[in-house]
Amino acid sequence: MSTFKAIPTNVITGFLGVGKTTAILNLLKQKPKDERWAVLVNEFGEVGIDGSLLHGKDRVEQGIFIKEVPGGCMCCAAGLSMHIALNMLIAHAKPHRLIIEPTGLGHPKEVLDILSSEHYRSIIDLRATLTLVDARKIQTERYITHPSFNQQLEVADVIIANKSDQYQPNDFPTLLDYIKSKKSKNHQSIYKTSMGSIQQEWLIPASSYEADNHPTLPKETDQPFNSDPVLPSCGYVSITNKGEGFYSQGWIFKNTFTFSRNKLQTLLTGLNVERIKAVFITDQGIIAYNQADTVLTEIEVDETFDSRIECIDLVHSAFDNLEQKLLDCLSA
Repeated sequence: MSTFKAIPTNVITGFLGVGKTTAILNLLKQKPKDERWAVLVNEFGEVGIDGSLLHGKDRVEQGIFIKEVPGGCMCCAAGLSMHIALNMLIAHAKPHRLIIEPTGLGHPKEVLDILSSEHYRSIIDLRATLTLVDARKIQTERYITHPSFNQQLEVADVIIANKSDQYQPNDFPTLLDYIKSKKSKNHQSIYKTSMGSIQQEWLIPASSYEADNHPTLPKETDQPFNSDPVLPSCGYVSITNKGEGFYSQGWIFKNTFTFSRNKLQTLLTGLNVERIKAVFITDQGIIAYNQADTVLTEIEVDETFDSRIECIDLVHSAFDNLEQKLLDCLSA
């Protein structure tokens, strides 16, 4: 009889647009062939996009299992969403490693409190918390005054200055000075990288997190866990969310809708919003879109169950008339 071993678990956090999903994709490429890895993804918006980007083709056959919790901080409502999703993922995947990506606008301390709770003490072997940060943002007031941004740095065992290929000479030293001024953990490791190039060895150290509280987790039978809405007869649905000073609006379109790639590119390039993530079935294949720092990137992906887009901004009016503009991008 085999003895159950607690699952090495890493939280990978960071603010909006810092490159967490790209980093996790890079980590998954490093997975040993004989291991099963599971990824629990939480997104601020109600329309989950990261699951589509991470799933890819034949992921389960490769030993990779993905589960998504959209709709803001998964720890709200006493951690019910996270509790249910995490238990389902562990039971299904029986993973050798678990990676958890909280929303960039969430509170990682609440995630770590749940993982440190008595319920998970024999199940989870909590390892290093990795925080990605864009050093260029340290000089932007609305970042350094945002509680989530600072908490992400505070809980980190490893701080990763991502997008370093775009830094000016003073950006990284400014980040180091900021971290020092916050009097965070004096044993934090700090690395510079670009394109989310995380090394697997950074996952290994034990977590130094000391829980502020140990929440009592709810029973799973209290309410069902359902991540996606049922599409109405028109074939699409729009869902909104707000919190932490930001608004999100997302759309899901049925998989019989085909969009013009050229029209989408023109529309999305011209959108003046904080963040865009999307995956669309187009006349030129399945295309994923990612906009951060006003730069829109496109990548081809293997498969998707439907087309969906999530936009995040500081003002809700940024999404005015966007639904009709998206429908105008449907391919003839």
